[in-house]
Amino acid sequence: MFGTTCSAMIIAPSILTADLSNLAVSCQEAIDAGIDVLHLDVMDGNFVPNMTFGPPVIKSLRDALGDDVHFDAHLMISNAEDCYLDYINAGCNHISVHVEATTHLHRLVMAIREAGATAGVVLNPATPIETITEILPDLDLVLIMSVNPGFGGQSFIASVEGKIRRLKSMIDQQVANGGRPVQIQIDGGIKAHNIAMVGEWGVANCVVGSGLFNKQASVKENLQALKTALEATAEILFFISGSKSIRKLTVEPVPIPNRQSLWICFMAAFATLSFFSF
Repeated sequence: MFGTTCSAMIIAPSILTADLSNLAVSCQEAIDAGIDVLHLDVMDGNFVPNMTFGPPVIKSLRDALGDDVHFDAHLMISNAEDCYLDYINAGCNHISVHVEATTHLHRLVMAIREAGATAGVVLNPATPIETITEILPDLDLVLIMSVNPGFGGQSFIASVEGKIRRLKSMIDQQVANGGRPVQIQIDGGIKAHNIAMVGEWGVANCVVGSGLFNKQASVKENLQALKTALEATAEILFFISGSKSIRKLTVEPVPIPNRQSLWICFMAAFATLSFFSF
């Protein structure tokens, strides 16, 4: 739908972890590194226990950065039904709202789309995927939270895997029946060591915060690390029984910490080749 693509994965930097004292400069650094989408975490101190920024800051960012960068707004607020239009008018291209904070979800999704933005819904870690069954045909994106919303820099909640896989199955069935394709986005604890793993689950869009904006490396260097992780593949050689012909399998990217498993696969393949060479 939108965003910087690394090996078919969209990277959406969360500006919440950027230098908030010099926000436009930090965002421009990301754009210069090749980023074309920014994820805007809007918090009201009510729905979540923190406050960030609102339409005036977003409008200032839009004026400073121009129209080429895509603004993806994640509204962690209790009154999205009353003020969604303020965010679109401030320059947001996409609006995602929480199932848990919206009374009339269908009406709000339709209103967002009618106002010219794409629409998504967000599910907290403990919210079941079944809550969006009826609205899924009308969505552009579903954001699965892999941390509890409210603060940046939290640890990844791996138990969201089952939810994501079920959602991917629901979307695939919807598309097979002629329905709308819906993008799966994940937010929380995504870094180079696990970005390929969530891609295998069915995620196509990753919100990355401290994995891009940190003091250890530049945004450009961190983006390259994510790209390298996504492009990592393992090639397994095996013999077809009776033919001694070799076929090459390309395995989907695996998480960087799983290198021991890759080594085991390599040694197994080497042992097989050695056996058949005699």
